[in-house]
Formats: sequence, structure tokens, C-alpha cells
Amino acid sequence: MFDNHLYNLMLQLVEEHKVLWRIKKMYKKDAKNCKNCKVFWSKLEKDKESHIKELQAIIKNHLK
Repeated sequence: MFDNHLYNLMLQLVEEHKVLWRIKKMYKKDAKNCKNCKVFWSKLEKDKESHIKELQAIIKNHLK
């Protein structure tokens, strides 16, 4: 069984993946006519990808 700290990290990883999926599949398409919003969603997409990589590394270290 994982301690609560590790569980929280894994739960956050799932949430980040869900948001990233929505950005890629929905939000960017919905903003197709707004340049500023497309720029925002693209920036947020990169941020989420970075968060996911960081969380994966942290979780991996905890699982060793």
C-alpha cells in the first residue's frame, strides 16, 4: 500500500493527463477562431506536459 504522499502525487499525475487531453482534443479546437486563446492553450499544453514529466520522475524515485 502506498502512503498518502505518493498517492497524492499519482492522483495529481492523472489530473494533469486529463487536463492535457482536454486541451489537445477540445479546447484548442474550440478556440480555432481566436489567436490569443490558441496561443494561451498551446502555452498551457506545454506547461502541462512539463508538469507530467516532472511528476513522473518524482513518482519513479518514490517507487524505487
